[in-house]
Amino acid sequence: MLPAGTFNTTYAKDMAIIRTPLQWALFGAFIVLLFGVFPFAASNSTLSLANNIAIILIAVLGLQILTGLCGQISLGQAAFMGVGAYVHGVLVTTYQMHFIPAMLIAATTTALVGLIFGTSSLRVKGFYLAMATLAAQNIITWTIIHSPRAITGGPDGLHIPSATLGPWTFDDRHEVEFFYLAFGIAALMTFFAKNIARTRAGRAFIAIRDNDLAAEAMGINIFRYKLLAFAISSFYAGIAGALFAHHINVISPDHFNLVESIWQVGMLIVGGLGSILGAILGTIVLLVLRDFFLPVLAPILAKIFPLLALELFTSLALMVFGVVLMIFLILEPRGLAHRWEIFKASYRLHPFSH
Repeated sequence: MLPAGTFNTTYAKDMAIIRTPLQWALFGAFIVLLFGVFPFAASNSTLSLANNIAIILIAVLGLQILTGLCGQISLGQAAFMGVGAYVHGVLVTTYQMHFIPAMLIAATTTALVGLIFGTSSLRVKGFYLAMATLAAQNIITWTIIHSPRAITGGPDGLHIPSATLGPWTFDDRHEVEFFYLAFGIAALMTFFAKNIARTRAGRAFIAIRDNDLAAEAMGINIFRYKLLAFAISSFYAGIAGALFAHHINVISPDHFNLVESIWQVGMLIVGGLGSILGAILGTIVLLVLRDFFLPVLAPILAKIFPLLALELFTSLALMVFGVVLMIFLILEPRGLAHRWEIFKASYRLHPFSH
């Protein structure tokens, strides 16, 4: 929404993401602060949290394409992350493959697995599709646990060697180096996700989300584009899983359980469905809340309520997650991205109300 008298004179400017000199200046300042100042000013624990945000953001961006753009509900994104993590882990441990081609192969394999489970979207949708993806979550986790222990490590987990690129090492002991790797890939995947919505496929996704019968009547191949959405979403999850494997160095099926999938869906709800900015905001808010504020709050509450100390340590994150989700569903169902759009409209049109 632009004030009266402000308009774009070319299609290129109208389609541009960053349009004005002020926006370019702010974007440049943000890049300098993020990559030039933050890694060296932040503590090691803060960098670890930031790296985790970048990794989960990639998976949530894939889920945003599938659920936010195409309208296909998925409760198995964490399991697809697990596929990417384990395929990548096997390639770099058993076959001694470099982490970059291994990551691409793992992401492609995950996309193929997503295609297999995405075939159910032809026959079912809504609640029933959610149950189908829930089945994918359980099937993938069961397969990882019961695979040969020599390959996947079984329930004990798989040890992943540190990724190296020239003189740089990327693992949880080299958070600054890993920061540049994780945020570099996250920025690239965000760029692609932002532009997918502006392509022919992105417009088809939106048409299917809004009304699949009308989309089919207009000549859109619904099954083809639903499968494409599942493949892209799973590809993003595979990239996130490969990065996650190197970040923590030891992966197990517990890292990719149903609760993690539900957290990722909650990040979309908090941030706002259908918006790349919403995926970013929702991921940052919920992960900062879960991994930064709640570990500080839990000991304080345990001192106040000593009889509930154990329960607070084990269940506080889930309790707060449920409360936050209910608040957003009731008070702001369109998420933080919609609230940001309202704020932008208010200062652009000030002092007019419309």
